[in-house]
Amino acid sequence: MILKGSQRGGAAQLAAHLMNTIDNDHVVLEDVRGFAASDLAGALDEAHAVSKGTRCKQFLFSLSINPPKDAEVDIEALRDAAERAGKAIGLENQPFALVVHEKEGRRHAHAVWSRIDADQMKAINLPFFKDRLNGLSKELYLENGWELPNGHRENGWANPLNFTLAEWQQGKRLDLDPREIKQIFRDAWTHSDSGAGFRAALEERGYFLAKGDRRAFVAVDLHGEIYAVSRMAGVTAKAVAERLGSPEQFKSVDDTRLELRQKVARHVHQFLVDARQELRERQRPLLEEHRAMIAAQKVERDKLAQLQEERRNRENSERQKRIRTGIRGLLDFVIGRAANIRRINEREALEGVLRDRDQREGVYRAQRDERRALQERIDDMRRGQRATLMNMARTIGRSLLGLPPLSQDRVRDQAQDRATEKAPDKTAPTEKPRSRGRDFDFER
Repeated sequence: MILKGSQRGGAAQLAAHLMNTIDNDHVVLEDVRGFAASDLAGALDEAHAVSKGTRCKQFLFSLSINPPKDAEVDIEALRDAAERAGKAIGLENQPFALVVHEKEGRRHAHAVWSRIDADQMKAINLPFFKDRLNGLSKELYLENGWELPNGHRENGWANPLNFTLAEWQQGKRLDLDPREIKQIFRDAWTHSDSGAGFRAALEERGYFLAKGDRRAFVAVDLHGEIYAVSRMAGVTAKAVAERLGSPEQFKSVDDTRLELRQKVARHVHQFLVDARQELRERQRPLLEEHRAMIAAQKVERDKLAQLQEERRNRENSERQKRIRTGIRGLLDFVIGRAANIRRINEREALEGVLRDRDQREGVYRAQRDERRALQERIDDMRRGQRATLMNMARTIGRSLLGLPPLSQDRVRDQAQDRATEKAPDKTAPTEKPRSRGRDFDFER
């Protein structure tokens, strides 16, 4: 599992984010311990109140637990990962909460600890917590037999798809995945051996080199967004300078934006907005089906929770009747019958808790399988629509920027390839480019 943690404050904001049912299909507060409150907002407010007795501003530690995409992970595995993470970083005895999210057919979890030691009234120091979480993450991958990601491989390389929050927000504004934007830069860098080749490869995809203010080289896209070349390409600033030469040969960001605005007419932007809207309208039936499925699943879960609560109350009442009061109760205590009844009640209560948990897990697995087929249809449509939009933008951009158009056969073949693209076959040999001048398409 990928474990990412951070020290932070903002108890109310974090509680609202973790219990957000708009961006998540299902949200379950799985566990709260060490707090007087039984809800997440109240628990984190307690942690905030305790922190007022110290100078600590980042009084919480938040951890996201993300299993691999296709892994089958149950609640106990997520809970075990959270508890092992707390032990690894030194928070195992601290107040703790665990929230489980389900989104697009996948399940992941968020754990939150209070960093304030209430006995000594000071914040617990967490040295090297990132290294410790990375070590535990790799250990979990190996224990479960999952394929190690690039970041965990010995003598491997940094994951080329890592991106910061700012990069994610930047890509979100353009309806593009930030990982895909970063991959464009890295493909252009890898498959070019000169500054002119790198520049041409970027311009082919709608990114234009310019001289930055704080960074020597940046790239500007057709919307005016700015990208740091060294960061996006995953290389050092020195390597960029060696390939591109002096930044003085490039125009400033403002001049580059002005030149692009002169080349790209206003109706082009509106045309792309209309195209995006049309594609969203095509998604509407699937999204409505998705919302209806999620609503039905929530009704089913709520009904199960209600029935379990009624059964739990009924069983508690029956167990309570076994305990006699008055003289008979005193006699039961003397002869040991009361202790025996208590042990029986405790055993039955535990069996009931485990039974209810197994029932909830059964409902989750059935709903997950039901959702999986719909999610595959949604993913297929998104891939096809993204390919259509990118081909449309590329065709318009090439025309307005004076570049020769791609042949219609090439455009149609690429659109069909992307629309039908599935997960790559890892056993198949990798196809090498035919020539250096090949036009590397967006997805690859």
